[in-house]
Order: sequence, then structure tokens, then C-alpha cells
Amino acid sequence: MSAEKTIPATLIPGDGIGPEIVDSVIEILDAVGAPFKWEKALGGVSALDATGSPLPKETIESIRRTGLALKGPLTTPVGGGFKSINVTLRQEFGLFANVRPTKTIVPGGRFENIDLVIFRENLEGYYAALENYIPVGDDPHAIATSAGYTSRAECNRIVRYAFEYAVKNNRKRVTLVHKANILKLLTGLFLEEGRKVAKEYEGRVEVNERIVDACAMQLVTDPWQFDCIVTTNLFGDILSDLTAGLVGGLGLAPGANIGEKAAVFEAVHGSAPDIAGQNKANPTALLLAANMMLQHVGRKDLADRIDSAIKKVITSGAVRTGDLGGKATTTDLTAALKQALV
Repeated sequence: MSAEKTIPATLIPGDGIGPEIVDSVIEILDAVGAPFKWEKALGGVSALDATGSPLPKETIESIRRTGLALKGPLTTPVGGGFKSINVTLRQEFGLFANVRPTKTIVPGGRFENIDLVIFRENLEGYYAALENYIPVGDDPHAIATSAGYTSRAECNRIVRYAFEYAVKNNRKRVTLVHKANILKLLTGLFLEEGRKVAKEYEGRVEVNERIVDACAMQLVTDPWQFDCIVTTNLFGDILSDLTAGLVGGLGLAPGANIGEKAAVFEAVHGSAPDIAGQNKANPTALLLAANMMLQHVGRKDLADRIDSAIKKVITSGAVRTGDLGGKATTTDLTAALKQALV
């Protein structure tokens, strides 16, 4: 892809600290000459307030046009209100693969030299949100039910994506994570399909298997044994936040949602309304997501420059936001990262 070509992309500032960290990331992307031509769009509570919808038709149409989006954190009500925007976007655009890299940036933590990637199936499982209440007596909500499902096609697709990623990025091993000892059909199908796909990569990528609870334990006792992990929707959600904890928390956790016709990149942390507007937020997770977006469009050269600046600034320790034990503002960190660009 030529360095001069501009690439249309949708930009969703989001809620809470979203607009602040989005502004920071755009400033750094501009500093390296990133090729994106942004279409700003609304999502979340800010969109609900402005348009009456948490995911306006204009936002969906923008992503459909560009096939590419960078998204700040969106607020989702707990236990009521509107359905998760993230789930809606994944289903709307068939974003079947959630990719969550976990890599040590901050030195001196409990775990050093962590470098692994989790691939989470994004469309099925219990997050398909097929939920119902069953009334008993006078209580209309006496029993809550949730129906999860997995399909052979989607199990095959996410496992194949993980193996293809491993081949392209010189990864050595893919671990299939499941609960087929208990959920024999729901995750047994995933394991069956995973083993089938793995055979096609024999001699190129090693494969092993873990039951999800054992995997969770091993991730905090010996995380270095893992390279790529591929799993179902619910397990992937939980394990990817667990692995973020190995490297300092969600403030350093980027994510990508990949489909055949669109890709949405995001910081996976929440909207942190308690510090919104105070110039305290850490933009690093969203910047790392923007780096994944640059790699996705073939601009690894620019991603490497930003990656190098992040390592330089965070490792030195002189400029860190409060979540990383420092006192720097969002503005301070943005300026330091721009200065560190080579």
C-alpha cells in the first residue's frame, strides 16, 4: 500500500474518557503521518443523548462505507438499559474474531517478558444474548435462562484465524481452550473442530489443549508456556482480561474485532466516568489498538515507530499516568510520546 494513499475510517470518540484519549491518539497518529481520513460518528450514552439511539443509523452506515473503525470506550448499563454496543457491532458486521495481544511494557512487575495473544470467538456462545425469564407464581422474573450455542462453521473460522495468525507472525503454538468435560456439546464441538483444523497445520504450528479453569490457573503460575490461545466467546472474554492483569491492567490492553467486511479496533477498558474530563486518562490502550489498525492496513512501518515510542516512554518511568503509578496527565503523556517518535 503506498504511503500517500488515504484510507477512510470511522472514528467513534465514545463516552467518559473516550473523547480525551481519542484526541491524544489522533495527535500521535497525525505526528507519524498515518493515512486515515476520519469520519466522526457517535456511539454509546453520548449518542443516546444526542440522537435517542445508542448506536445511530449514521454510525452503522459509516462503518459499512469505510469497513474500518477506531472506537473509544462506550458505556453499557449493567443489568438493564440498552444492549451492549460492542455486541451489536460484532453481530451487525460479522466481526467473528476478537484479537487481544498481551505484551509486557512496564518493567519490574510481577510478570516479565509476557508475549501472548488470545483469539476469542465473537458471535456465538452465551453472548448471543438469547435470554428469557420464566415466571413462577406471582414473580414474573423468578427464573432467568440463557441459551448459548456454537456452530461448526464459526468454530472452524476462529480456530483457522488463530492458526493463520500464528503462521504469519512466526508464533510457535496454539492452545485450544474449552470446557468439553462438562459442556460436552457446546464446547465439545469447538474442540472437535479445533483438532480438525490443527491437523492442517501439523509441522508448522504446534497445538495443545487446556480445560478453561486449568488454563486460568496456569496463566498466573506459568504464563510463559502460552503463545496463542483460541477459545469460545465467554471464556475468551474472561481470559483476555486476566492476561491484561499480567502486564499492568486494562490501561495497556488493545483489542481488534475482525470480520470479512469490516474491522473495529478499540481500547478494551471501560469509559471511566469518574475521571472523565480531568486529564488523567491513560491513552496507551487505544494507541496500541490504533497500532493494530495500522498493521491491518499494511502500515507496519508507522506502527513500529509508535510502538518504539511507547516502550521508550513507559520503560523510562519518567512520564506515567496514575494507573501506572505516575502523576502525568493525558496531555503530558501525549507530548512525551510525540517527542519519543523517531
